[in-house]
Amino acid sequence: MAVPPKRLLIVHHTPSPGMQELLDAVVRGASDPEITGVEVVRRAALAATASDLLAADAVVLGTPANIGYVSGALKHFFDQVFYVCADDTRGLPFGAYVHGNQGVEGAVAALATLTSGMGWKAAAATVEVLGAPDRAALEACWELGATVAAGLSQ
Repeated sequence: MAVPPKRLLIVHHTPSPGMQELLDAVVRGASDPEITGVEVVRRAALAATASDLLAADAVVLGTPANIGYVSGALKHFFDQVFYVCADDTRGLPFGAYVHGNQGVEGAVAALATLTSGMGWKAAAATVEVLGAPDRAALEACWELGATVAAGLSQ
């Protein structure tokens, strides 16, 4: 009997070309052909649901740093799923990437608070990107996707 694939959910707010480049790099890393038994599912933060999260075996979060915080869209995702999913997703492995032009410290701290409140466990360090994504940033996002997906690989 075939084992169903594990599901990696990528919840992202991607309002700019730079954020799109980072998302694409995460997806490429998570979809590396050497990683087997993992289904990669992408959802915009405003479209992601509690059902998406409950079906996930791990999650990657992507957000711009907006006025020193995570995007309103990603915060809305957490507001929407917290009471529905918090008990059932404790221990969920996660990774994150944050992009900002002037600083990401507040957004990174907010992500730590939000994921800690959910009881999730970091599967990789948060990728912090300042300014236009360069080769190093794209490689770090590729590695983030690959690392979280490989942790699920069968």
